[in-house]
Amino acid sequence: MIAAMLAEALAALVANRLRSLLTMLGMIIGVAAVILMLGIGGGVQKQVADSISGLGSNLLIVTAGAPRTGGVLGAAGTGASLRIDDAEAIAALPGVVAAAPSTAVPAQVVAGPNNWATNVTGATPGWFTVNEWPVEDGRAFNTREERAGARVAVIGQTVAEKLFGARLATSEQIRIKGVSFTVIGILEPRGQGFGGQDRDDQIIVPLTSAQRLLQANAFRDAVRTVSVSVASAEALEPAIDDITRSLRRRHNLRPGDVDDFQVANLTAITDTLSTATAAVSILLAAIGSISLIVGGIGIMNIMLVSVTERTREIGIRMAIGAPRRAIRLQFLLEALMLSLIGCTIGVLTGTSLAKAADNFIGFDTQVTATAVLTAFAVSAAIGIFFGWWPATRAARLSPIEALRS
Repeated sequence: MIAAMLAEALAALVANRLRSLLTMLGMIIGVAAVILMLGIGGGVQKQVADSISGLGSNLLIVTAGAPRTGGVLGAAGTGASLRIDDAEAIAALPGVVAAAPSTAVPAQVVAGPNNWATNVTGATPGWFTVNEWPVEDGRAFNTREERAGARVAVIGQTVAEKLFGARLATSEQIRIKGVSFTVIGILEPRGQGFGGQDRDDQIIVPLTSAQRLLQANAFRDAVRTVSVSVASAEALEPAIDDITRSLRRRHNLRPGDVDDFQVANLTAITDTLSTATAAVSILLAAIGSISLIVGGIGIMNIMLVSVTERTREIGIRMAIGAPRRAIRLQFLLEALMLSLIGCTIGVLTGTSLAKAADNFIGFDTQVTATAVLTAFAVSAAIGIFFGWWPATRAARLSPIEALRS
């Protein structure tokens, strides 16, 4: 019986194709908007998570402090408050797996006729481990080379492409601020970080080499940051407290003095950004859901019109013995079919728009199976909810009055 009713419902929709399409339009727009917004929101969340996780797991970043000059507070990282022995003291703290000091120097890099402006990071060999960033071709420099101030470099994929093109970059020479370095490795590609920063556009050299050859005299013995790998997520907060106490003691800071360093918890930043993007996604999806409500109201109105037009048909069915529940079910199935067909078209439209948006927003949208299944469930609920009153009205008609109409 259900199959026969479904066939009849489909025939009724096909008989009024234009009206059915216009009725489904609200559902199509609503579902497409919700799928698109959830896809973009999911893509943003994944981008944030990938950007932070690409820096390493359970990672803390200690940055040289913000010094005061003439009463004016400078930017973080502009001071010379961190030194290598600070990193060694941090590495000895409980819960800390490793600590890698580093310093960043913007520089113009030259290789043959090509040149490229990039960031040069002076770091210890532990930088590659703490940041969980392996070398794809060649090798990373070792502790002996770092202590000796060897003129070797590991470059990112973008730098390799800009300076050497398709040519193999390992064993080639580059000049950084007029100083020659030998390329011994190429970092594994990481792509763009959150905010569009190209993480492959950088060069890693031994910290001692950077301090002696590339940094200004004021920063020659200093480091800008210390990347700290912690044993577990639960150990992050205790590690922050331990690092803060240790550095304040080492820097002879009195109670009430402002820290001349900053400790950033990247996991907390990830959670905050993920929560914010999830909230925005839900808000956008809620706005798109308004169209679903409008589509449901449209279905109810058209079904009421359909009941009025088919009053005589309803009377004949009742006269030959059709029960009221069968009449109600018939019109409910028609409303449900309108809603689900509109949802199917909306899902296809929203998915296509989400994929097309990849080229404009710079990252991949995430249309999940959960979002699609939720869209169908909500559409079915809307079809039943807004189709119930017209179906009940049809079932309550008097057979005699229906035949007279």
